[in-house]
Amino acid sequence: MSIQLIILAVYAAVLLGISWYSTKIQRTAKGGKVLNYLLAGRNMPVILVAAMITGLAVGGASTVGVAQTAYTKGFSAGWYNGAWGIGGICAGLFVIGHFRKMKVRTVSEMMETMFDSKTRVASVISQLIVMISITAMQYVAGGAILAALLPDIFTFKAGMMASAAIFIFITVVGGYWASGLTNVINVVIIYIGIVVALIKTLSMSGGIATIKQAFEPTQTFWFDPISGLGLAVVIAYIFVMITMTMSIQAVAQIGFAAKDENTAKKGFLLGGILILPAGFLCSYFGIAAAAQFPNLKNAAMALPQIVTQLPAAVGGIFLAALWAADISTAVGLLMGCSTLANEDIVKRIYKKPMTPAGEMLVSRVVVLFISLLSFGLALTATGILSVVTTALAILAAPTLLIISNIYFPSLCRKAAGFWMITASVIIWAIWTYLPQFRIGPHLIFAEWAICLAIFIFTIIFTKERAGLLIKE
Repeated sequence: MSIQLIILAVYAAVLLGISWYSTKIQRTAKGGKVLNYLLAGRNMPVILVAAMITGLAVGGASTVGVAQTAYTKGFSAGWYNGAWGIGGICAGLFVIGHFRKMKVRTVSEMMETMFDSKTRVASVISQLIVMISITAMQYVAGGAILAALLPDIFTFKAGMMASAAIFIFITVVGGYWASGLTNVINVVIIYIGIVVALIKTLSMSGGIATIKQAFEPTQTFWFDPISGLGLAVVIAYIFVMITMTMSIQAVAQIGFAAKDENTAKKGFLLGGILILPAGFLCSYFGIAAAAQFPNLKNAAMALPQIVTQLPAAVGGIFLAALWAADISTAVGLLMGCSTLANEDIVKRIYKKPMTPAGEMLVSRVVVLFISLLSFGLALTATGILSVVTTALAILAAPTLLIISNIYFPSLCRKAAGFWMITASVIIWAIWTYLPQFRIGPHLIFAEWAICLAIFIFTIIFTKERAGLLIKE
């Protein structure tokens, strides 16, 4: 048995043990079994809040995905995480404390408080499109990692299936407490693995100066912080991430689960700082891969290919780190999807009161269903960052609605909710399936322009104000 497989097996066993232990917390902690399963009893401390937001951000897109983009775009690919960190800090400063004040479980419930039931339905659809798309990317990254590093054991699809099995076990068995506790371990392993592997990779490559010599002298973008992606795309990343952190269920749910308002703010600020460097560090793996393996058919294999060159022990630690990144993101997303489906779909259809045991069963069944659905999507996905950042752009509408309601309530009209959210999904569908109609370098610009236009239109031509999220 290889040392990489041993390290991976020990790591997986630790996570599964923590998940099993979390079932005891669900039974004994204050708040009730269902609330403990979905929201950790609204009692998460700062360290778990920070670990959840960091783990959610630093996933397959932040490691394998950034290296994939850096394979052709260079150092600027790291802005995916730089933008994520900025978004987390902005959420901590401006909205997450307000979220914790609200006695709600989902962003869609917030939409109904402001607008009406049809807006809630539109919100659920848009949220699930986004989170299922991102979850699918974790399977893609997991399959690439395991297939590259353990090719005698895993094919690409088998690697995705193995990753899915761990994701599902943690969420189904341990719920939100397990997500928080395992993410503390995941974040530590992620940064240890990235730093150790990067030091060894640069050393084996002869340093940055030697890597530069592998490229044409005119290709100055490789180590430039902007030019590889271009300023417009970097700005788009920042807009996307600020937009996302203020309205996606998986992020908002962390705020809902915090012990109190101050805990939520501190956790997000700490998490935002922890997120910032990950992408820039991982971009060096993509650059090193471009120098050593310039003809890879699948750029998603850039990071795994680099890891195969590392000594067994270092490669094993890094393998665990990469897999940890996948797991940390996937569990938060699956819990967000489960809570949305349970609160906003099942309870709306089945209006009779459910027992705690029945509600737990529904939540767990939904996790399994969403996992299978996202796995099917993963089989057709290609560019990791392009899929993720495009899907996240849908959240321009709820972000604008939430910010305006909190800070400028007199401008928020009841007519705006349904039409803005519906328009955001339609724009995304056109951008995705009818590329001949694309305008601009990224979907986020079109989303914000059209959503702002609808928002202003409702201010001018309608009078009925939206309901208040924060009661005066």
